[in-house]
Amino acid sequence: MAVTSDARTSKRERNRYAALAFCWGDLLFELNHAGTVLFCAGPVQEFAGVAPDGVIGQPLFDLMAPSDVPTLARFLKALRSRGRVDGGTAQIRRGASALLPVSMAGYCMDERFYVAFRLRTGTVEPEVAGTESGGFLDRDAFSREAGKRIKELERQGRSAEITVLDISGLSGLSEGLSEPESRSLMSSIGGCLGQSALDGETVTRIAGDSFGLLHDPSLDVAALRNQLLEAVRPLASPDQALEITHSTVDMDTARGISEQDLAKGLMYALSSFQKKSGAGFNLSSLTDNISALISQGITDIRDFRQVLKDKSFLMALQPIIDVKSGAIHHFEALCRFDVAAPEESPYRYISFAEEIGLIHEFDLAMAAKVVQWLRRMPVNNSKFSVAVNISGFSIGMPEYVQGLHKLLRDNPWTVDRLLFEITESSRMTDLVAANEFIQGLRRLGYQVCLDDFGAGAASFQYLSALEVDVVKIDGSAVHNARKAPKGRAFLSALTELCGRLGVETIAEMIDSPESLRFVRDCRCNYVQGFLFGKPSRNFNDFTPLPNIDLFRRP
Repeated sequence: MAVTSDARTSKRERNRYAALAFCWGDLLFELNHAGTVLFCAGPVQEFAGVAPDGVIGQPLFDLMAPSDVPTLARFLKALRSRGRVDGGTAQIRRGASALLPVSMAGYCMDERFYVAFRLRTGTVEPEVAGTESGGFLDRDAFSREAGKRIKELERQGRSAEITVLDISGLSGLSEGLSEPESRSLMSSIGGCLGQSALDGETVTRIAGDSFGLLHDPSLDVAALRNQLLEAVRPLASPDQALEITHSTVDMDTARGISEQDLAKGLMYALSSFQKKSGAGFNLSSLTDNISALISQGITDIRDFRQVLKDKSFLMALQPIIDVKSGAIHHFEALCRFDVAAPEESPYRYISFAEEIGLIHEFDLAMAAKVVQWLRRMPVNNSKFSVAVNISGFSIGMPEYVQGLHKLLRDNPWTVDRLLFEITESSRMTDLVAANEFIQGLRRLGYQVCLDDFGAGAASFQYLSALEVDVVKIDGSAVHNARKAPKGRAFLSALTELCGRLGVETIAEMIDSPESLRFVRDCRCNYVQGFLFGKPSRNFNDFTPLPNIDLFRRP
């Protein structure tokens, strides 16, 4: 009998899929429309405890964990309608009690299903980096992968959407389950979402009851909600109420933003969502606002990028005063973002930059602005020495370190005019590398100050590991020392220790004559605070220095 062209094409397609499946998976099954196994290949005996001959002619459902039978049914239904599904998670039964988590991929052709399984267990195959229980990507990995896929689709003239679903009552349900049942529940939810997600893997668990997935705009989200309820309801008691709400974001809002910044914006939005959900907010109402969170995150990053590009932030100065003479030792450069409200704290903007990983770019832009400002001042006047802040996060970023050293090489005259103040020291994860960075600046002739000293238990560890010229004692530590019975002794011991190490001290947030007397008695070297003026864009506001009479001896 002659073989028709269509038959040859069909056979080639089957062989092609089989080859691709084994590049990806461990087991391959060919099924008929009812889910009966027609052919299998791979270590079935080792995985499922059944000889390959014992599988042929049997429903593939018999190999699945009971809780994942509906998952496989939905997977095959999706294969029939879509032709190909590149992901999903489930569990294969291995004997009477053991379960093996697997990823699934499938192909439908000529009323045949071709399903490949890949093992997802740490005992046989390491977990994929960035995944959590149930096969969900963590928020960071999800943001990176979603950003990558969205930009790929954009280049192809296509679009994508992100949907967040909240399964109200899931936490209460999970509390009554055993650990295997809980894992099975998460696997079922992950499998259900994975079948609808792009590539089958762009799924994340945002908060306890909330999940997100990146998907094609054609996805029937209402049908997905029903599938999730089918997956969850069998484990719920009759009196447990389960409800699913959702919100969908059209990712066309991401056009014109880079892949990296898109990922940062998604991460920021999902992190904000989690924080609010953990603060007692109603998750259903939060789900309604996820569109705004994602859109706002992307918009904020785009705006912040423009601020960095234009250097359209302001620089304010606040003096650091010699505690004995009242002379200004140097100024600290502080940023301000709102031209209309220059006294507004930059905390919100700086926190945003730190959270999305752009603080190192801002730190470099701020250092360049300070150098530009100093260039307009008399070159040999030390009155205009300025301290520039460096986040502990920035120290670990090679592009920041390289950029800063280039700035200093291009402006060697700044040696006696610039100091560097390391803030957010808790973000320094490698103290050895941090100390190397600090010594690199000191070898060039620049002094380095460690900010926020005394605010946390790690302060003395930092003082031991980092060789600096100055420490700035946090205002809260000064305030607490004034209130505590042993506070004076504590602060005096601290300044004495620093003195023995050759490190000078700055007391922060000195806002009253009483606090000035206190830190002077404790032998701090310098002070900073509103007592001597609020941060100002005009250094002439400190000539004469406010409250200079406090330094005049009777």
